[in-house]
Amino acid sequence: MTLVVGLTGSIATGKSTISNMFVQWGVPVIDADKISREVVQVGEEAYEQIVATFGRQVLHEDGALNREALGNIVFKDEAERKKLNNIMHPQIRKRMLQKRDQYVVNKEPLVVMDIPLLFESELFHYVDQVLVVYVDPDIQLDRLTKRDEVSADKALERINSQIPITEKRDRADAIVNNGGSVEESEEQLKAILKQWGIEINT
Repeated sequence: MTLVVGLTGSIATGKSTISNMFVQWGVPVIDADKISREVVQVGEEAYEQIVATFGRQVLHEDGALNREALGNIVFKDEAERKKLNNIMHPQIRKRMLQKRDQYVVNKEPLVVMDIPLLFESELFHYVDQVLVVYVDPDIQLDRLTKRDEVSADKALERINSQIPITEKRDRADAIVNNGGSVEESEEQLKAILKQWGIEINT
């Protein structure tokens, strides 16, 4: 039996730190962000649809997607953003599920699906357990203002565009409180996996 864990968090909660632990332990991690970059490579279906929808103005001279040019169009206009999401999301999800199912066929004991917007997109049916990387909201705000060198107002704007981390915490199957040291987070993660019947040899 393969246990499929959905790993998520919110902006500046340190999800990538936990994701990297799984990678270091040799656990397969299906990363939604990486896949979102794969599906827009030249020749991919999503790439062709983006060019057909937005025109060649969103390409570099060599034909590769110009993310900045595309971003300038979709960030200002919700209708355009919807168009892009309607192209991207089905392709990303299709590829994530293909990868997940292949690991299940290969009888991997544990597979992690790293999905930043798992709650926002309601993808609970993709996974067996939901693991949330949590920090207190005041730590989240502090980390984000320092990391991205933005004002508290700007940081709050970004935080408020997602479901509150406290709500994710309350709806999770398990949480790693990532407000302390990396070692503390690692111990919590190992304890959670042990409860789920997964022993990690490090």
